[in-house]
This record gives sequence, C-alpha cells and structure tokens, in this order.
Amino acid sequence: MHKPYLSPSDLDHALGALAQGGTKVIAGGTDVFPSLQQGSFRQSLLNISRIGELRTISQTANDWVFGAAVTWSDIVRAQVPAAFDGLKQAAREVGSVQIQNAGTIGGNLCNASPAADGVPALLALDARVELASQARGRRRLPLAEFLLGVRRTALGADEIMTAIIVPKLPDRAGASFVKLGSRRYLVISIAMVSVVLECDATGRIAWGRVAVGACSPVAQRLPLLEAAMVGLRPEEVVVEPPHLAPLSPIDDVRGTVAYRLDAVGKLCERAIRKAAGHVLGF
Repeated sequence: MHKPYLSPSDLDHALGALAQGGTKVIAGGTDVFPSLQQGSFRQSLLNISRIGELRTISQTANDWVFGAAVTWSDIVRAQVPAAFDGLKQAAREVGSVQIQNAGTIGGNLCNASPAADGVPALLALDARVELASQARGRRRLPLAEFLLGVRRTALGADEIMTAIIVPKLPDRAGASFVKLGSRRYLVISIAMVSVVLECDATGRIAWGRVAVGACSPVAQRLPLLEAAMVGLRPEEVVVEPPHLAPLSPIDDVRGTVAYRLDAVGKLCERAIRKAAGHVLGF
C-alpha cells in the first residue's frame, strides 16, 4: 500500500501532520532517498520545502537567520558578509550542482554525518538551531549540543528544524573552508577545516574559531588552537599535536588515523591564512 506524501505550504499544517506520528520529514531528499532500500520504507513523507518561512535568509538586529529549507545554491548566491565566506565555500563542496540546488542546510545538519560539509563552517560561526513542535512550541540550542553522534541529533520525533541562527560578526571578520578528499570534486572528505577570525590593525589575530570535520563522530572546535593563535600573525601559527586533542579520527578506506592527524594540522594552518587573507587583502 502506498503511503501518503504531504507537501504543506505552512508550518502549522506540517507540525500537525508530524504530531500524528509515522512521518518522515524531507526537504531536498538528497540524503533520505539514496539511503532507502527497495520496499523498506513504511512511513509517510512530509516535504517541507514549500513552506515559505523555511526558505528565506533574513537578519535581525543581532543575528542572521537561515531557514532550514534554504538550499546550498541559495547560500552561494546570498548577499551576506565576508564572515560567511567559509559557509559559501562549503556550500560549493556539497556534491554536484544538482545536489546543491536541492539539498538544504537543515537537512545537512539533521542527517548528522561526521563528514557533513556544512557543519564545520556553522560551528565556526557559533550557530544555533531552532526546532519547533506542535505541543512544545519552539526552542533553540547551540549546534554543538544538537549534534550528538554519528547520525544522532537532539531533534525530537515531533520536531522540525525551522532555522539556523548565526550571531552577527564584525565587518573585519574573515572566514574560510578547506577540504581534503581523494579527488577535487564529488568526494567524501578525509578531513575538512573551517575558520572564522578577526585581525587587528597590526595584522595580528584578535580572535578566531577553528572547527574540524570528518575526524571525529561529530565535527569539533579546537579551543587550544583558538587560544594559541591570538596575538600571532597568521603566518606564525603552527599547529601542535596538543591543539588537536578533541579529535578522534578512525582508520578507514579514505585514510589512517596518523594521516588524518597530520593532514588536519596542515589544513588548519592553511585555513587560518586563507581566512586572514580575506581580511588583510593578501
């Protein structure tokens, strides 16, 4: 028997349908459909991509707000400050252009892959997520608290992710995203790094955030490196083994633990220089 396919245009309708149970939320479907085995899917599908408030990028006095159904192509085209350059660079790495046209920022987070390209950039931006349910209303929590493990999140069965909220940053903040894969395009990351930082008038780093993906069950910030780089010129930053303590890479077909740790240190240094270059003009 065919299960219902729902495609509401308002959030209240979607939350009401989800509250009845037995429903899988999709937007672009670029993660959901490839994972299905023929004849194994027994849930209704709730497509939220037609809900207008989930498809917008807007700003308030203090934040930028990305609707959860905003696509990666939307992000590439968005008129946003330089602090989002890392997120835009990550958006260009999410599969092919066809995937970028359909895949959404919220779907990337809810899928909770350790190699999700969008996660390090959003962690470096100190992003929060907004979740909504019919019974409990809306709640917000830091992205780092939303991602619990491999394919595990804090999303309730009756909740829809509605938005990703990013605090506004100084005009002089710069950002970057760098990715290592077995080839240039259409590849799962061996390691990836995103950086957001600001330099002072002398060209020294005033503050910075560094996030690493594909080297632990969920992407991780590197607080020791973030503290060590303050006051240095970008070219003076050297990543030492203690800086990588939060990471727990694995051996797999894409690389060994030793290779990943060596590579990610170099990627961090490269990403720091790249982010600073956007600020300092080199």
